[in-house]
Amino acid sequence: MGEIQTVGVIGAGTMGSGIAHVFARSGFNVLLCDVEQRFLDRALASIRTNLGREAVKGKLAGGDVDASLARITAVIFGALRDQVGDLPRP
Repeated sequence: MGEIQTVGVIGAGTMGSGIAHVFARSGFNVLLCDVEQRFLDRALASIRTNLGREAVKGKLAGGDVDASLARITAVIFGALRDQVGDLPRP
């Protein structure tokens, strides 16, 4: 089995957006999934704000904010299968 490069996060609420934030900041590609676009939009705005705060405090380089956000792909739950394809079942 290869090294993990992409993670999926189901739910873009407070916990899901926080998980997506940490994984994206750590260099992973993230599929952030929720049932409505408005939830995804709110999560991405929150992640952008939080990354910006980290940059202001010097915990993150300014360029890393955009790079981290670029690693997050927001998908509506019904479209998730198109993003990941058929997954093997145990």
